[in-house]
Amino acid sequence: MMKLLSILHRWTGAFIGFLLALLGLSGALLVWKDQWISLPHASDPLAENVGQIGRIVEAAGPGFSRVTFAHEENGLHHFVYGDGSGAYFSQNGVLVDRWQSQWERPELWLFDFHHHLFAGDTGETVAGVTGIVGLVFVMTGLILWWRARRATRLRLWPKRFAPGPIVAHHRDLGLIASPLLLLSMLTGTMMLFEPIRSGILGAEDRPKQEMAGPINPSVSQALAAAKAQFPDALLRRVVVPSEPGKPLTVRMRQPFEWTPNGRTQMSFAPDGKLTVDDAASANRSAGLGEKLYPLHSAKVGGLALKLAMTLSGLALAMLGSFTMWSFWARRSGRKIARKRAARPQRPGQAADLQLHHRPHSGRAECHPDRHRDHHHILGKRDEAERHIARSADAGAF
Repeated sequence: MMKLLSILHRWTGAFIGFLLALLGLSGALLVWKDQWISLPHASDPLAENVGQIGRIVEAAGPGFSRVTFAHEENGLHHFVYGDGSGAYFSQNGVLVDRWQSQWERPELWLFDFHHHLFAGDTGETVAGVTGIVGLVFVMTGLILWWRARRATRLRLWPKRFAPGPIVAHHRDLGLIASPLLLLSMLTGTMMLFEPIRSGILGAEDRPKQEMAGPINPSVSQALAAAKAQFPDALLRRVVVPSEPGKPLTVRMRQPFEWTPNGRTQMSFAPDGKLTVDDAASANRSAGLGEKLYPLHSAKVGGLALKLAMTLSGLALAMLGSFTMWSFWARRSGRKIARKRAARPQRPGQAADLQLHHRPHSGRAECHPDRHRDHHHILGKRDEAERHIARSADAGAF
């Protein structure tokens, strides 16, 4: 059973390890996204002014689909337009940057890769399934580690870039990083797959309240009404309708909410129908589900969680890339060795090899003892590393 588990663990990792490595590395970079944007006014302190925000949004002109407002870690308003272009505005209404495609802004295409693999909803599903496979990797790796637990050495880097040392490093680093890997992968898969989230946390219930509101309101009127309804909440996002007759939505974050953009929202229909979704009225399951994204992206917990999730991403990058390389490098080496062994020998080649390896008389007597001991130690070390590699193939790791 353990041998079969090891074979499945190694072969699956050989094909999906590199994707896990890329997801881990991109996630580690996104943890610090707001720190490395490095644009003018990005570090401006947050100063929410509802009237000023409304004027900036309306002065930007038509064509935008949504605006995400400045927050504590990024002092810029982020405009997204219907044609895929976008812009950053300062809190004073100054245009800081404008782009025609997400490829012009690294934080945008990196986010798209980490969440959608550049493939929309299909890529999001593939990323979620990869996260589930990663969870299975962590659990099976811990089971396989138990058999070789006495050989554990707490190391963050392989002793040498050879199959044996990399297998040992994979085993040891996987043990060290397993709690953080479980946190990042479990929160990611629970966000993407509602059945998994409901199965763990229970069914979510978010009751909505309907009331009369302004007829066909402007963005400024909707923002003012939302702030009046929830005076302690921060305005986080406005989404304009893409089709006539659809509601305009304002999203807010109340003080108790962890999600950066909040889950409290008000939808303003053109006919005056107002729908209020108050996060405070959601049930316990919905409240717990709201905390998955901020935990996954280290938006709470301060510097400590940021460092922890960064280490999780870097560990996943090493675990996936190093072991995938060692797996295929070892198989490639075996194929080369088999081809050499199957190659016919030319006449007299065997005699040449015997002559080449003929012992030299008297050499052992003059060989220094300390030098001979050095050869003995190196031979023992190489033998141990070959044993680790053979054990990995046999299912010991």
